[in-house]
Amino acid sequence: MAVAPIVRLEEVAVTTGEEDEDVLLDMKAKLYRFDKEGNQWKERGTGTVKLLKHKENGKVRLVMRQAKTLKICANHLVASTTKMQEHAGSDKSCVWHAADFADGELKEEMFAIRFGSVENCKKFKDLVEEISESLAKTEGKETVEDSSAAGLLEKLSVTEKKSEEVATKEESTEAVKETDTKSAATSE
Repeated sequence: MAVAPIVRLEEVAVTTGEEDEDVLLDMKAKLYRFDKEGNQWKERGTGTVKLLKHKENGKVRLVMRQAKTLKICANHLVASTTKMQEHAGSDKSCVWHAADFADGELKEEMFAIRFGSVENCKKFKDLVEEISESLAKTEGKETVEDSSAAGLLEKLSVTEKKSEEVATKEESTEAVKETDTKSAATSE
């Protein structure tokens, strides 16, 4: 005897926010964050850590979701200032600082991540360092381009000021001529 369902559920399209990104790395790990008040490491979650590169702007972000709930426990950009350090207690772990957005607000956090093997930890650390170094190089080029653009803008604004000064002098000269003409006309 078959029982008819009480409620019919429609299929819903689920978006993860990762559709416009390419996966550079996808590994299982355990993430910790440093609690400043308690002065200790607290577990943030166990799951898959991914490094995702955006297809259009090329920015790379680190996203980690908990295994069963898929709740985000880390979500931040890999910046040129991101420095991975080996954790003192384990060669399967590394530590870094980041401005994280996992809780819905941007907050400076200190993270530690532990992998199942030394090889996975090294692979993760090397890839993050490679990304931050390439970002530092491109930011250096942008700084040179920005300063040359700033120099051109400065020249442009100086030229505009000079042409404004010339126009002001011409106007004042014309005003003097008009005044001289009016005074000559009134004296006659």
